[in-house]
Amino acid sequence: MRPFRGTYTVLVTPFTADGSAVDLAALARLVEFQIAEGIHGLIPLGSTGEFLSVTPDERRAIVETVVKTAAGRVPVLIGTGGEWTRDVVAMSREAEAQGADGVMIIPPFYSVPTEDELYVHYKTVADAISIPIMVYNNPATANVDLLPETVARLSTIEGCCYIKESTLDVTRVRDIVRICGDRMTVFAGVLGFESFWLGAEGWVAVCSNVAPRLSAELFNASVDRRDLDEGTAIHRKLIPLLPFVGGPRYVSGTKAAFEMMGMQMGPPRAPRLPLPEADKPALRKVLAGMGLLPTSAVAAE
Repeated sequence: MRPFRGTYTVLVTPFTADGSAVDLAALARLVEFQIAEGIHGLIPLGSTGEFLSVTPDERRAIVETVVKTAAGRVPVLIGTGGEWTRDVVAMSREAEAQGADGVMIIPPFYSVPTEDELYVHYKTVADAISIPIMVYNNPATANVDLLPETVARLSTIEGCCYIKESTLDVTRVRDIVRICGDRMTVFAGVLGFESFWLGAEGWVAVCSNVAPRLSAELFNASVDRRDLDEGTAIHRKLIPLLPFVGGPRYVSGTKAAFEMMGMQMGPPRAPRLPLPEADKPALRKVLAGMGLLPTSAVAAE
């Protein structure tokens, strides 16, 4: 298996208009859109995919749809985070059996595990599967902060060899690379552009749902070509979109953007609410400026 690298989209989960079911046809179209636009990898059932708001049967259908539609053209990693180690093992085994290339696992987010408990948690999962684990550090949602020294310990677990580093402290990337060396490949979770210049080999992005080509090109320019001027120019094109697909609006803003682009993804599931109407004109203006709206929608402005 080739090492994971590049811009990976943490996919939204499309729902039907009333939110009662997963829209698998829309999900398949989303995967095709991502691959056609040059994205390097896909991650369904992350935070943006509302992984805690789907049933076990819906999980299986989502994984099956993404894996089968991608058909090996890009790697597919499945979010398998949970509060109970037994559940995480079961979901990770199931993802592997369904053809996933890897799993992304956030720490247990309620029990606030100690470093020893985290080590045992990840090692138990790693020992149960044969596909790689991407550790997911997001202390804002997990209530656990995987400091570089903790990451170094986790990197000694066979198969635990990637991390999505989602703090706003870009020096974490530098320190993980320095301490772990080639045992741990860093993917940025928020600061993609900034992290590329400190050794990150990838970016797990939300904005790439709606702007996959630009998001992939940012990696290509910054990491593959090491062209700072080109990377900076691409980053500046993406900056206006970021407030609408980050913070508390990361799901609602992304789904609203898709609706404006003519790609229905349904509403978020409760307790999340759709993007407020008051925020939509500004988002529409950003999308128009990026050339992401259909011609008819721009003409109507």
